Amino acid sequence: MSKSALICGISGQDGSLLARHLLSLGYRVAGTSRDGDMMRATNLDRLGIRDRVSIHSMATADFRSIIQTLDRLDIDEIYNLSGQSSVGLSFDQPVETMDSIAGATLTLLEAIRFLGKPVRFYNAGSSECFGDIGDAPANEDTPFKPRSPYAVAKATAHWTVANYREAYGLFACTGILFNHESPLRPARFVTQKIARAAYAIAQGDQRRLALGNLDIWRDWGWASEYVEAMHLMMQQDEPGDYIVSTGVSISLRDFVAAAFAAVDLDWQDHVDVDESLFRPTDLRFSGAVAGKARDRLGWQAKVCGAEVAGRLVAACGDNGSAALDAARVAGQ
Repeated sequence: MSKSALICGISGQDGSLLARHLLSLGYRVAGTSRDGDMMRATNLDRLGIRDRVSIHSMATADFRSIIQTLDRLDIDEIYNLSGQSSVGLSFDQPVETMDSIAGATLTLLEAIRFLGKPVRFYNAGSSECFGDIGDAPANEDTPFKPRSPYAVAKATAHWTVANYREAYGLFACTGILFNHESPLRPARFVTQKIARAAYAIAQGDQRRLALGNLDIWRDWGWASEYVEAMHLMMQQDEPGDYIVSTGVSISLRDFVAAAFAAVDLDWQDHVDVDESLFRPTDLRFSGAVAGKARDRLGWQAKVCGAEVAGRLVAACGDNGSAALDAARVAGQ
């Protein structure tokens, strides 16, 4: 019989891409939303899989709601990809960030323990947990030093998963994913802001692009590859935590340059640095080596850095008018 998976956060970038990947493997896929009837399924529609997944109303902060959903569905694997997803927004909404990430993770784990079903649990971790690590790439043994409310919430969820794994014997793991992008990212993310603005300017838009600190370094990968790593973690004999990264970090300045070069433009003619867009605390360098994922999962990233920027810009050409509108908004 085919396996079944429940994806919390199925409407987001990772949730939609994971749903497509699991469907390609023969899974029965269900997703959750606070109100399943009102959920925006834009990403599922774009991927052409909306009619192949079932959507259920479930609040990840509501223990009873989770119990009822899990009791009703025959689920083999749960992927917890829900929660507030913006580092910048977390400074304005720290309580919501903590509740939607750490609180929801705890509630889901406790529901699995309460029901006693052999359900495997994946938790979406984050590279932001490492904080400022200097110039050395992180590995699974690098201590966490979170520097944003988002990172604090993700670190809390990470250790909650580890505790339930060790104390209660649950198959629970965390994927510590570094930055990963796709055309499904919302326009508020800086990578989409850059790609859509570069495309729009190449099409004649005269507005300039305002960005914050360009001297930060990030490890950017391609999201559809990263969801494959999520699934592989859940197929192992023993649960564990894994870093998922490309192993290549570039500066935001170089990312911007690559995006504008993809449409034959010099970024310096079209970009302004706006110090009001700097975050209260930010990481100068973020990078990692995914050796454990390579050795144990057989997973390795193929797309990284400048190629990610080029792919995002190219994807704007598939929907030119939408990209122009989004870039105009992003440039305000």
